[in-house]
Amino acid sequence: MVSESGTVADGQAVPDSDVLVEFGVWLDRQRGLAPVTVHNYCWNVGRFLESLPVGLPLRSLDAATVTAFMIEFCRNRNTNSAKSRARSVRSFLRFTHATGVTPVGLWGAVPASASWHLASLPMSLPATDLERLLAAAASFRSTAPSRRDYAILLLLARLGLRRGEVARLALEDIDWRAGEITVVGKGNTVERMPLPAEPGEAIAAWLTAGRPRCRTRAVFTTLRPPGRPLSPGAIGHIVGIACRTAGLARIGAHRLRHSLATDMLRAGASLPEVGQVLRHRSVRSTAIYAKVDEVSLRPLARPWPGTIPETGPDTRARSMARPWPEARS
Repeated sequence: MVSESGTVADGQAVPDSDVLVEFGVWLDRQRGLAPVTVHNYCWNVGRFLESLPVGLPLRSLDAATVTAFMIEFCRNRNTNSAKSRARSVRSFLRFTHATGVTPVGLWGAVPASASWHLASLPMSLPATDLERLLAAAASFRSTAPSRRDYAILLLLARLGLRRGEVARLALEDIDWRAGEITVVGKGNTVERMPLPAEPGEAIAAWLTAGRPRCRTRAVFTTLRPPGRPLSPGAIGHIVGIACRTAGLARIGAHRLRHSLATDMLRAGASLPEVGQVLRHRSVRSTAIYAKVDEVSLRPLARPWPGTIPETGPDTRARSMARPWPEARS
């Protein structure tokens, strides 16, 4: 299954193939990609290899076959999923050409998916639904799994951590005296963040009355079997279960990150402040939230041409029905 962000959910096995094993090693050693990204690339390429005609050697692969696969795959797929598959196949074709498996560089045959920067709105969870989600999770804190899940939800919702960052959080990353945590983000960037009392207390409750004794240094672990670090996919699964418990439609873990940014803007925070909390490396990443910054956008709204500002809901609705200036009725 491919998630909302276009990544592969845990539990999806990569097909057993010598070329995929070599591709994974190449991604690790030559490109330095994170293990979860290597798995994602190999899984996507596995689907590509399975689509090829039986017995067709990679040496005989041509541009038409590559393009036809991508066009067929992109039918009824969202942009993120299409981009993830295209990125993986394109990288694989560079690998096969660099290693002499394919005599011709075919990565140019992978069509780019149509998308425009800042074209979409960040999907946030309404504040009432978010509090409902956290309240439902808090009400079941009598068991070890629920203590763990509640702490995870608070890190996602109150600090805006990505699910992979929560999964990578280690015991030594928490500075209890300073009230800070060290977060290993995208590109292995390391940043320190304040740890608010609410998620801090939830983590402490899990560590003292839930987490099993084990050798792993991961903060969040499995309980059966005990002591295995949770994966990013497991973090997303926890969010889904929490939504079902609260009676809400299932959302992805990243939606909580968007919700934090949106709530900060509505509370009066600036875009640079939001980017600092979300640890964006580029202002372009934060710019998308400008479209949901109602406080800053409200002064830009002008009265409809030819209308008299009135406050009644009926008059506002009627003003929207007036002809566009200089248009013929």
